[in-house]
Amino acid sequence: MAELLVKTACDGFEMLNIGGLSLREAAPQALTTIAPFKGQHEALDKAMQAAHGIGFPGLKGASFGHDAVRSIWFGREMALLIGVEPDAGLAQYAALTDQTAGWAVLELEGPGCEDVLARLCPVDLRLAQFGIGAAVRTEAKHMMASICRLDKDRFQIMVFRSMARTVHHDLKTAMEARAARG
Repeated sequence: MAELLVKTACDGFEMLNIGGLSLREAAPQALTTIAPFKGQHEALDKAMQAAHGIGFPGLKGASFGHDAVRSIWFGREMALLIGVEPDAGLAQYAALTDQTAGWAVLELEGPGCEDVLARLCPVDLRLAQFGIGAAVRTEAKHMMASICRLDKDRFQIMVFRSMARTVHHDLKTAMEARAARG
C-alpha cells in the first residue's frame, strides 16, 4: 500500500536572504476559520478568551495574540485562528473550518520589508498607517493575500496553497529589486 507524505505548501522552496531581508516559510501551524453565528459575536469573543487567551477580531484589520496563538481578521464576519486547534466549545457560537492544508504562510522580515511589499500591494503598509497587529486581505501583484504585521519589521503573508510558488517568486523579485537600489 502506498504511503502518503504530508508536505507544506512551500516544501522545497529556497528560503531567501537578500539585501538584509529574509523570506521563509512559517512553521506549520493549525489554521481554522471562525465565522460567528448571527448574534453570537460577544459570546464567541468571551469563549475564545477563556479557551485560548485571545479574542475574536471583529473589527476590520484587527488581530490578537502572539507567535504561539493568534487570531486575525480574515474577512467580513470571519477570523483565522492560527497556532492551535480550536476549543470544541467554540462550535456552539461559530462555524469552524480547518484551513491548515489550504494556505501557504510566509514571513518576510528585516528593515525595508515594507518597501518590498509596496511593490506588490496597493495598500499603505508603513508602520504609521499599518501598525503592529494590523491585518488586511488585499491583492499581492495578481493574487489575493492576507497580510499581517507581526512586529516592526516582520510580516506574515498568506496566499492560497496553489499560489505558493508564484508569491515566493514575486517576493524574491521585489527583494532583489529593492537590494539593487542600495
